[in-house]
Amino acid sequence: MEAPVFIIVMVAAVFHATWNAFIKIDGNRLIFMALMLAIGGTGALISTAFLPLPSPESWPYIALSVLLHQGYTIFLLLAYRFGDLSHVYPLARGSAPLVVALFSITLIGEQLSFHSLIAITLMGVGIMSLSFTRGAQNLRNPTAVFFALGTGLFIAGYTLTDGVGARLAGNAHSYSAWMLGLEWIPIAVYAYLRQRRNLMPRLVKIWKPAALTGLLSLAAYWAVIWAMTVAPIALVAALRETSIIFALILGVVFLKERLSLVKLTATFTTLIGAILIKLGRT
Repeated sequence: MEAPVFIIVMVAAVFHATWNAFIKIDGNRLIFMALMLAIGGTGALISTAFLPLPSPESWPYIALSVLLHQGYTIFLLLAYRFGDLSHVYPLARGSAPLVVALFSITLIGEQLSFHSLIAITLMGVGIMSLSFTRGAQNLRNPTAVFFALGTGLFIAGYTLTDGVGARLAGNAHSYSAWMLGLEWIPIAVYAYLRQRRNLMPRLVKIWKPAALTGLLSLAAYWAVIWAMTVAPIALVAALRETSIIFALILGVVFLKERLSLVKLTATFTTLIGAILIKLGRT
């Protein structure tokens, strides 16, 4: 992978980790996520006035991506309801690049070298191994595992959709602006209907961190969409998931979480995969 693309995706991973750390801290994840997405999405909608329309061939992909993002949000929140974040999130984020690699080869026809496949596998397995931070008993909650892996499938689904759609759009920035400008609306409506009684006091309390994370989220995924138009989708998808390692570091440094041997091993394995992506060729 070319150095500029690698650096941009890694920065996007740091942004992704940062806004996920804020969501982890906040008690009402639905309201925080809805406001965060609304702020970032409003910025994306405004930017459409300064960009050309994406090619009509990409419009079905925009619609499908918006739908898949709703499924991702619902499954993620359900996974958090039935399992711990430290359990379900690594399963979701680690399984996604493996699924993306499989379908990018079989459905899209992307060519990946054996070297690249090893790198993606190392990163996926390394990230998923973080689910064992409290022992194998974490995997004995079938409901949590179901929603975690379902979340991973939705991540893979919208990643592949956006990678292909942005390529067809003729302008990755136009595609990003329209998709990100529309995908927040359903979840915002859902959050309003579910918690409208206590909504305003809550919004007043969290709007500043939500604004910051909304902009970080917008920049992070916008960069990833662009990267998938200039590099193989599977490699970008795998590299993006280094965000969970940055989130782990943020947790240790700022949230005073314990750094176990499992976390160190997972971090080391994932970083080896990232280095292989940087040094290798597709």
